Amino acid sequence: MKILNEDLRHGILKVSIENLDDLWILYNLVRKGDKIYSRTTREVKVERTGGTSSRRIPANLGLRVEKVYYDKDLARLRIHGIIIDAPEDLSVLGSHHTISLHEGKVATIVKDYWAQHDVESVRKAVRPGPPIIIVALDNDECAIGVSRTSGVEVNIELKSGIPSKREADRREQAMLKYLGEISEALVKVREKVDGRIVVVGPAFAKEHLVRHLRKNFPELADNIAAVKSVSSGGVAGVLEAVRVGVVGKVLKESRMMEESGLVEELLARLGASRGDVSYGIDEVEGDAVSGAVQTVLVCDEKLRSAEGDERTRLESILKTVESKGGRVVIVSTGHEGGRKLDSLGGIAAFLRYSRHRNF
Repeated sequence: MKILNEDLRHGILKVSIENLDDLWILYNLVRKGDKIYSRTTREVKVERTGGTSSRRIPANLGLRVEKVYYDKDLARLRIHGIIIDAPEDLSVLGSHHTISLHEGKVATIVKDYWAQHDVESVRKAVRPGPPIIIVALDNDECAIGVSRTSGVEVNIELKSGIPSKREADRREQAMLKYLGEISEALVKVREKVDGRIVVVGPAFAKEHLVRHLRKNFPELADNIAAVKSVSSGGVAGVLEAVRVGVVGKVLKESRMMEESGLVEELLARLGASRGDVSYGIDEVEGDAVSGAVQTVLVCDEKLRSAEGDERTRLESILKTVESKGGRVVIVSTGHEGGRKLDSLGGIAAFLRYSRHRNF
């Protein structure tokens, strides 16, 4: 995501959507009552000889948001609302309309108040993601590259020198030497780049490397985030891993693991009756007002679906936590951790001290 204009004093944020993650962030960000402006198409009636017809014309429209839908299959965010800004000649003010956002679109979001956690979610999308080290190998060659937000850089290329299958003894020795060279090269890359490792390639070469690392380089093996199949090794394999989304999936899984880890820690503290956690909107609200909340976890679905008094209370809790130096974490209900949090009422908190211990 790119921020094209930021004027939070007046509630304005203009962004360019660059990938599917950006759509998901906006899905959790844009809520009922917000305003959104974007280029769209609108069906209008055209007077013609013998009657009227209709056609769709491009226009810049502004909506007051009523509902937000995420179409995962079509990779679209559909925002439905009432038109509040439009060219005069269209005569559509007050009508219903749906703006469809996708990769490459630009949108301006206007809120009465930008919560700190909402601003942070956008800035996280703008910040460079953590680097991912990609090892792409087959029986002929290997390349080690580093994927960053700015692009992919191939650091090392190696040839295997493995003889044909008819020379079984020499082939086994050559394979061990090849795996050793890859491992040593990977050690050097890891000394310079603190990133998770993805091992990719066709057939069984990638599994041979993973076993070799587990046996001889356990610290490297512990940093393997994924082992995936691509059609070739070498530089082509590195580029393919990025192109088919392997790196993006690893980053998503890392976020999911962080969120799930927080929920599991919360459940462990509940089970131990330490008294330094709370859950449910009533309990968390009281802790927030007292300044006891260190971190509040809230389900994305709860934020999207809450209305009326519940929405007012939720937003007040999050504002209060942030104003007292606490942290807000939005947890996706798309994984088990989020569903567990949802079963606790969709909101829970880690406290700065024990406050609810039962004796």
